Amino acid sequence: MKKHRAFLKWAGGKYSLVEDIRRHLPEGKKLMEPFVGAGSVFLNTDYEQYRLADINPDLINLYNLLKQDPERYIDDAKRLFTPEYNQKSAYLAIREEFNQSKDPYLRSLYFLYMNRHGFNGLCRYNKKGGFNVPFGSYKKPYFPQAELEFFSEKAKKATFVCESYPQSFKRARRGSVIYCDPPYAPLSTTANFTTYASSGFSLDDQALLGEWARKVSIERRVPVLISNHDTALTRSLYHGAHFNMVKVKRTISRNGGGRNKVDELLALFESPELPYSGVTSDTSPISANTNTATNTKPTTI
Repeated sequence: MKKHRAFLKWAGGKYSLVEDIRRHLPEGKKLMEPFVGAGSVFLNTDYEQYRLADINPDLINLYNLLKQDPERYIDDAKRLFTPEYNQKSAYLAIREEFNQSKDPYLRSLYFLYMNRHGFNGLCRYNKKGGFNVPFGSYKKPYFPQAELEFFSEKAKKATFVCESYPQSFKRARRGSVIYCDPPYAPLSTTANFTTYASSGFSLDDQALLGEWARKVSIERRVPVLISNHDTALTRSLYHGAHFNMVKVKRTISRNGGGRNKVDELLALFESPELPYSGVTSDTSPISANTNTATNTKPTTI
């Protein structure tokens, strides 16, 4: 299967790991992703249906508009990828207009523009909800036309929703498979904990995600695969899962001083029973407490 890149730059994207992830994803009719991000796993798997979620409304809005009218979206987005718009003054003006606008289509165009022209492809908002990534100063930002076209074609099989991961888990039915790529737990209990906690996904959230995965795999016979750092903490949080470790190159220093290989954990929760082959309309409740669980929030400063 040919590998396909996402059209968005995305921190923690899974392009380099898709072969390993594919190897450990169980068969099923539908793949559900509560933390879809740029969608590398979606783009590089072949399920009949997809339900792809994220709590970032700008991201989901873009995906839905691209799915609905890809030709119009691609033509309009391409107009922003010219030397005229590759200037700091133009970038800051568009960023300001994005932050003031309530128009979904305009925001979707500007979101892609800022993703490709902003610093390191970051997606970051301030506490008031304003996008605040600085200009990236790239010589010629790449317009991902082929990637947009492939995504829009694949999106015919997908439903994109803005919701938290507990909401996604509640919708899981037999015949589905869930893949979770949450914000990663720190490599150690002292490693940048303040920075990590400010992302909006706490250690309590990490633990609750493990509880949800365990319950859904047992009570609804829906297998759940989770990616995270391979640490004593994550192995404890995901107890009862089958563990597989892979090496991945990642920049782990704050100043980007180098890429090192770190251990990546793929934790698979599966029911001890044989997998179920069909989707049902089962609506039985799941007993996990949902009061404190949230998806990752865009970084605030």
